Amino acid sequence: MKFSDLRLNKSILKALTENKHHTPTLVQEKVIPLVLNKKDVIVTAQTGTGKTASFALPIIEELLEEQNAEKGEKTIKSLILSPTRELAIQIDESFKTYGKYTNLRSTAVYGGMSLAPQKDVLKKGVDILIATPGRFIDLHKQGVIDLSFLKTFVLDEADLMLDMGFINDVKQIESFSPKKKQTLLFSATIPQKIDELAKRLLYKPEKITISPSHTTSKNIGQLLYYVPKKNKTDLCLHLLRNTINGKVIIFRRTKIGVDKLEQTLLKNNYKVTSLHGDKTQVIRNKAVQDFKDKKSTILIATDVAARGIDISKVDAVINFDLPNVPETYVHRIGRTGRAGKSGIAFSFCSADETSYVKTIEELLQKPIAIIEDHPFPLSKPKPKKQPNTISKHKKGRKSSNSKKNKKRWY
Repeated sequence: MKFSDLRLNKSILKALTENKHHTPTLVQEKVIPLVLNKKDVIVTAQTGTGKTASFALPIIEELLEEQNAEKGEKTIKSLILSPTRELAIQIDESFKTYGKYTNLRSTAVYGGMSLAPQKDVLKKGVDILIATPGRFIDLHKQGVIDLSFLKTFVLDEADLMLDMGFINDVKQIESFSPKKKQTLLFSATIPQKIDELAKRLLYKPEKITISPSHTTSKNIGQLLYYVPKKNKTDLCLHLLRNTINGKVIIFRRTKIGVDKLEQTLLKNNYKVTSLHGDKTQVIRNKAVQDFKDKKSTILIATDVAARGIDISKVDAVINFDLPNVPETYVHRIGRTGRAGKSGIAFSFCSADETSYVKTIEELLQKPIAIIEDHPFPLSKPKPKKQPNTISKHKKGRKSSNSKKNKKRWY
């Protein structure tokens, strides 16, 4: 299938061709026709699968049809709620890219920036509004947002909305909109509270699930290093000096961990920048832009701060701390190996993280290759002696040093 088979306007196809997008991803192929047919949709898929285009393209198509039929002031006809500022910016960039040859106008509003410029843009009128929940509510209270003409409501990264405590804000925002509208919900996972929210917001939705086997690119190599927690920084430096080249994203679990690793790498003369929730929006925007422009070659981030950022040509990902949610692992490694390029993901596992490997491999439905030959291996724990059994079975045992009989101990 090609984009030209999806009933899209010539102006949209021109923009897609210009950006060398000819073939839709699996999620785009499944979702776009449903949205064009005015269906409510629930999509379960990881970031990096092409979700943004799966709702942006049909929304632009529908608004173009209305724009040709009606002339007048611009009113908000599509609202996309995003949990993070970076994702809101990325979604807006996508709408501007795909709508380049149209007269549609989009804007993103989010916290951490002055209200005044965002109010000015809204007063002039927009067709498509992308917003973080908190900033939307602030602007709505000031009377510059009117959802009376809303046709499409999109809730992106719904599970992250839940994690960040935005669900009540989402319900409040939805109450400002007309009852009759099309609603699209996208989420990496569907926990119980998101399922309850979906039942409240959507009408007879079509459900699309893109499994992890479709979301992890074959172009991504995956390597697992068992390493003591105290030696993770040493292993990271070793790989950066001897193995990894190009642009690298390193994921850490906490803000403190991000800052600590950044300082260590800066002291070792690496060009590093970082992202986490305590940084101002101006600093976060600069960090992403510096990484895109190769002014820095290493970006260290927490999952929340990095979610939704689309950076091309990332050569490697390092999971400095393994995620306890397996879907997060898929999301992280999907930052590399994009657009047909090859990439590699290095994962560090300390003794307290071994259970995470099992759940990740179950989700992937395949094992991750283990690298044992490195300077900081995790010592194999001594087996506990079982009374009345060791001596009984000792006779005739093959040597535990035999490569043939060597087992994974984790």
